[in-house]
Amino acid sequence: MPVRGRAGDAVVYIAKLPAHVESTLARVPEPHPLLAQKDEAFVPRVVVVTRGGIVDFPNRDPIFHNVFSLSPTRRFDLGKYRQGHSKSVRFDRTGVVKVYCDIHAEMEAFVLVVANRAYALPRADGSYELPDLPPGRYELRAWHPDLPEITRNVEVPDHGDVRVDVSF
Repeated sequence: MPVRGRAGDAVVYIAKLPAHVESTLARVPEPHPLLAQKDEAFVPRVVVVTRGGIVDFPNRDPIFHNVFSLSPTRRFDLGKYRQGHSKSVRFDRTGVVKVYCDIHAEMEAFVLVVANRAYALPRADGSYELPDLPPGRYELRAWHPDLPEITRNVEVPDHGDVRVDVSF
């Protein structure tokens, strides 16, 4: 059973970026996040991907798994597959996708599909760092599968860093 409420399960992100900022962040290819099946659990419990991105689902257990989702954001069923095999899913709509294993009812994970690459996964101590953003006003969101989402308006100045506490 996964531990609930961990800082590492959160995602901090900017809801919307101007097109020129988004294109600057998108210049570097985004690796496919992995949502592995290991020890009859999903590892990690939460992954984040930008709209249009792909998540890989490798099976690292010596047993079969069947990864699926009934979420309106992205429905899929990967069928049964064995250790050493991996399947992939593209996510074209933003939102939360709950992921399960048809064989092991206790397995649950989340894919958060965001609109752009201005996001961060907090470290174990809760600290996080977003990519550099140009001056302007942004809507920052902190999402966690076990807690209510937090929204903050953030003003990025011409110079210096911005600190935003998004304690749940």
